[in-house]
Amino acid sequence: MTVNPDGLDARGAPPVAQPKFSRYMDRFIDSIELIAAIFVGLVALNTFAAIIMRKFFAVTIPDYYDFGRLLMGILIFWGIAATSYRGTHITVDLVWANVSPKYQRWIDIFATLVLLFVVTVQTGTLFDKVVTTYQDNVQTFDLRLPNWPFFAVAWIGDVSAVLLIGIRTWRLIFRPDELQDPRLKAVE
Repeated sequence: MTVNPDGLDARGAPPVAQPKFSRYMDRFIDSIELIAAIFVGLVALNTFAAIIMRKFFAVTIPDYYDFGRLLMGILIFWGIAATSYRGTHITVDLVWANVSPKYQRWIDIFATLVLLFVVTVQTGTLFDKVVTTYQDNVQTFDLRLPNWPFFAVAWIGDVSAVLLIGIRTWRLIFRPDELQDPRLKAVE
């Protein structure tokens, strides 16, 4: 919760003390978002360095393509984790925007439970991919580095997504006041 210099929150009300467990959840959520941002930076740095080295020095970085695709896979799963909790990703909810807050909450709970189920199944299948990649000894082309650690980091991002969706579901049901969802105006 953001507090201004006057000691009031964004709504102009005095801040409400959060339970200790909620503060830990918020720190966990913030750390997941930071990790996703770091992977965005790594993908951009890998691409930038490869282009600069090839254009100006006629040198190709070994396995830059493999690193790029593996880091992009990691970024996708950590990005899913980061966007799953906030609920600020792109949505088209004409029904949701035109119903009362009570029904909006029920729609949010249902949608979050469906998302939790889908991402949990996805996490299981990705773990299978980590195991088979390890067993098959899949390696990068130039440096012959194993691919399974990259898949494992992506899987950890997917596990984080399941945890964050679980936190979101719990908060939607039991503590909706702790969510920081933007509210949309009804379509006019």
